[in-house]
Amino acid sequence: MTRPGGRENNSMRQTTGGDAFFLYTDRESRHQHISMLNIYDQSSVRGGPLRFKTILQQVEKRLSASPIFRQKLVQVPLNLDYPYWINDPDFDLEFHVRHIALPKPGDWRQLCIQVSRLHSRPLDMSRPVWEMYVIEGLDNVDFLPPGAFAIMTKVHHVALDGVAAAELTMAIHDTEPYPERERRQRRWRPERPPRAAELLSRAGVNNLRRGLRTGRSLTAKLGSAALEIGSSRKQYPAGEVTKAPLTRFNEPISPHRVWEAARFDLEEFRAVRKAVPGATINDVVLAVCGGAMTRYLDSKHETPDLPMTAMVPVSVRSRGESGGAGNKIHLSRTSLSTLERDPLKRLQRVQKSMEELKSVNAISARELMEIQEQVPAPTLVLAGRAVAASRGPGRAYRASHNMVVTNVPGPQQPLYFCGARLVMFTGLAVIGDDMGISHAVTSYDGDLVIAPLSDRKMMPDPAFYRACLEAAFAEIREAAAAKLAGSPGAHRAGGRKAGKRVAKRGRAGT
Repeated sequence: MTRPGGRENNSMRQTTGGDAFFLYTDRESRHQHISMLNIYDQSSVRGGPLRFKTILQQVEKRLSASPIFRQKLVQVPLNLDYPYWINDPDFDLEFHVRHIALPKPGDWRQLCIQVSRLHSRPLDMSRPVWEMYVIEGLDNVDFLPPGAFAIMTKVHHVALDGVAAAELTMAIHDTEPYPERERRQRRWRPERPPRAAELLSRAGVNNLRRGLRTGRSLTAKLGSAALEIGSSRKQYPAGEVTKAPLTRFNEPISPHRVWEAARFDLEEFRAVRKAVPGATINDVVLAVCGGAMTRYLDSKHETPDLPMTAMVPVSVRSRGESGGAGNKIHLSRTSLSTLERDPLKRLQRVQKSMEELKSVNAISARELMEIQEQVPAPTLVLAGRAVAASRGPGRAYRASHNMVVTNVPGPQQPLYFCGARLVMFTGLAVIGDDMGISHAVTSYDGDLVIAPLSDRKMMPDPAFYRACLEAAFAEIREAAAAKLAGSPGAHRAGGRKAGKRVAKRGRAGT
């Protein structure tokens, strides 16, 4: 894989089975793309507000940060093999980078509505699989000065996972407003699309090679993965993860999305984890999301009688491995222990459940990914259809999760784009039938953001759910502070407002 900022590969390369699977599970109203949303303060820009032309020029200079910017997919006839990436001979930057403005009053609610609409639209899969929207007019957002703008970048999951998306975001930014030296541009040349006969010839060779590899290694890899899982189960006896309750989010989704974001102080999350030995920031996030969902469903008189569960994408990149392009994730399932109303006991149970998952995933996830690469494309296409089907095993698998929580840590230093300071780094994950809510969790420069994405029919009140996230964190923060201070404290629901509130309703911008 080519790394962000590395030497650009000008030769045709094939997707992996894991990457192609995101194509095979793409469906109408269930698009497999993710989005990154960056919000900027222009007060550090020289010479006044940025012009769109300046932004376009800067994006053009950074195209070599990743091959995905100028590469498009070429499908093999009849899906007899995995697709290929080629450098698009018809690449048009101005098709991909677009300029829009928020309607008045330009407040946080208008931004959430606009971002939700943009994310709900499919990508043009005949071109490089990304779009970028420069959104101006954020003049009435509490934590921003007038003149702030946002950049939303939408990328299909076939191209990269959350870790790679975060690295790509970092690659197009600078650590100072105006660096003295420009980055060196990488050489790039367009490629002729391969002919159908060429693709079919390659498919025959590749499938023969996979068949030979499968015969030699599949049994060994399955055995290795099974031994690793078995060993972990002995070390960590049966946990809480059983059948998940069905909630309003375990239904078919519509094409319409809603999005929100709750912004917190990262240091406060670090303080909370100290109250439970072994807990991580991600464990605290999971406990908060479980607490928030319990509050939300309580308000609808839909409280489940079983503990809710979460799908947690876990990166299986080795230590020090760059994100690059493509996907290297394993989908894990964990209990959120939502029947436990004591926030610290809930965090303790989440920590134990996640500890077990880490042990199981340590080696077996990589083994299972390697097994997936041995599967012929036609078989994976059928598997994708089964997973995305509205009935049968695919639906049962999806409905065994009540939410998705994906955590992508970012840099803890300020970043700049065209001289403008990045003040908020967040994102939008994927939802699907029977998995109608996801949480994109990001951290940057001392902030942690939990950004829920859902279906408009399932969650008609996203701002209220944001308030549930804030209240759930306030509750666990106060319980942790009381424990660390040595007093029992009162685990009252609600509590103070948590961290850095993203938006305050009914108040003019600064």
